Amino acid sequence: MTDTIAPTRRYIDNDPTEVISRLPHIGSLMIIGKRNGATHERIGVVEAVTEENGLLHCSGSAHDSHIDPTLVKRALIDTSSIMSDKVYPRIDFNREDGETLFAIVGFGGLEPFEAALEGLNIVVDPSIPARPPRPERQPVSPGDPGLAPLNAALDSGQAVTITFEEPGFTQRWTGVIPKVSPGMGFINVMTDDFHLHLLGSTVGAWRQDEVDGTTILRALDHDAKETGLTVRAIDPLAFASAPVYAETAP
Repeated sequence: MTDTIAPTRRYIDNDPTEVISRLPHIGSLMIIGKRNGATHERIGVVEAVTEENGLLHCSGSAHDSHIDPTLVKRALIDTSSIMSDKVYPRIDFNREDGETLFAIVGFGGLEPFEAALEGLNIVVDPSIPARPPRPERQPVSPGDPGLAPLNAALDSGQAVTITFEEPGFTQRWTGVIPKVSPGMGFINVMTDDFHLHLLGSTVGAWRQDEVDGTTILRALDHDAKETGLTVRAIDPLAFASAPVYAETAP
């Protein structure tokens, strides 16, 4: 039986902090950060939303995100994604410029999603554009620099921390990489509670830093600018099989 579908183009006219505080009531969900070719996703139940130095911390066994709610200017609801007769409702938390700071997708269907938002001022707005279709992607080259530290960590079997960061949003995951799977134009790392989708040809090189005994590899674009994606490990042997990186920070 298909979920009863609510209007697909709506926005929430409430303070962003109030909206984000409802996330634990949605149940299992994905929190998504996306920037400069990297899509960083944590999956599971948000167990708590707390305030830390002006930031909201979404925490739990499957979540570790820090969000600046003052940068969210509009929260858009999209219930157009349907797979196997199940709606996967989404909220895009957009900045002033209209770009998405972060997004969430509910995995429990429409009913718990709508129940979690009950009482908020939700406005139907047909002028909100539909989400664009996904473009076709070129296959990932075997020599793509984005593969290097992920394959090295896979080879070593050491735990690493993969962090995504942009102004106003940070999210991290720590664990052992079980597999690196290029496909659909992306370099993919996937576990039960974490997905990384790194678009091919977007990483030009990595810069290696050593900070307080931790090896940090920072993804650089083709202009040698940091992209906001880092892979780090306490054990430097985690990256022993990787090729030489772009540079080592002084």
